[in-house]
Amino acid sequence: MKFLRKIGKLSFPKPREDTKGLWVEVECASCGERIRSRIDLELDLTPIYGDRGVTGYYVRKVLVGSSGKCFNPVEVKLTFDAARRLVKKEINGGRFIAP
Repeated sequence: MKFLRKIGKLSFPKPREDTKGLWVEVECASCGERIRSRIDLELDLTPIYGDRGVTGYYVRKVLVGSSGKCFNPVEVKLTFDAARRLVKKEINGGRFIAP
């Protein structure tokens, strides 16, 4: 039995927590389709510079659904502090869905 448990742990490892990414889920205002996107907190953010170097970060994503019935863009703008914590979020063409 121990042998089978070891094989099971190797085959199905526990999922790791995503500490380098932020998932955003939105709903299109036109068709109601839910769109999900991941923002990489290390690669996708653009620095905002101030007098003392980087004061925060910014990211803008334009999302389009995959259903093929609606091609209206949903624009998401997110602002982060210097520690890469989300401080402000804006959306055009849809609404945010709470996680």
